[in-house]
Amino acid sequence: MLKKITFLALAGIAVMSSQAQTDTTKQPAPAGDTVRIGNIIILKNGGTEPTDNDRNVTININPNRKKSSSKVTNWGIVDIGFNNFIDNTNYASAEAQEFAPRSSEDWFNLRNGKSVNVNIWIFTQRHNLIQHVVNLKYGVGIELYNFRFEEDIRFRKGPARIELDNEINYSKNKLAADYLTVPVMLDFNFTPNKEYNKSFGISAGVSGSYLYASRQKYKSGETGKEKTKGNIGLRDFKLAYVAEVQLGPVKLYGSYATESIYKKGLDHIPYSVGLRLSNW
Repeated sequence: MLKKITFLALAGIAVMSSQAQTDTTKQPAPAGDTVRIGNIIILKNGGTEPTDNDRNVTININPNRKKSSSKVTNWGIVDIGFNNFIDNTNYASAEAQEFAPRSSEDWFNLRNGKSVNVNIWIFTQRHNLIQHVVNLKYGVGIELYNFRFEEDIRFRKGPARIELDNEINYSKNKLAADYLTVPVMLDFNFTPNKEYNKSFGISAGVSGSYLYASRQKYKSGETGKEKTKGNIGLRDFKLAYVAEVQLGPVKLYGSYATESIYKKGLDHIPYSVGLRLSNW
């Protein structure tokens, strides 16, 4: 009898010892596509949610998520605005009187609201530099400047010069200058996590332009419509400071040249401001 009791006691101690050695930290992995590492549970798409007693960090893995592109292209941007110029000419100088004899500042008064600037940008690209907050913007397009004069001035060729026509009264008198332009700007987007048409930002830089066409168009009762094309004294290249302001869907632009639109004689610095119609 004593031997039976001793045997049963030893068997009970052995069972209790084996249960104590069981690793209670190891638990079966939750159902579904999950991975448990200690108290951390990683849930992939479709995995089972952890219980309320679990203290965990959840990591969602979505292979279909699209990252923001580092380069975005915008096609067919249009600017509509007004242009004018700053007149720094010394009309008493020999050079000014040679190019425009007996001229004065009043010769070049513009008709208010009639001098229109239209720009057509073939494309513009925005390249991310720093966290989509600082970007590089560049593109290619054409700038169309139209200066409508109040006075009856006439552009001549061979050599290029400007005269005041005292014999004919013009009902329309316009100087047109068309440029092929490449702008380069730093763009600062202060709300990079919003859709671009709801964001706020500014851009600033420079543009280089080549004058590919220029002409004077005038109209009168005596002559009808006429044009003077070719070399009428305008500078072939234009360098300008350019800027853009974005206020949600509203985008404004500006351009200010670094030197006169004319090769010699007159110091007229052209500038333009207006509304930019683009996606960003």
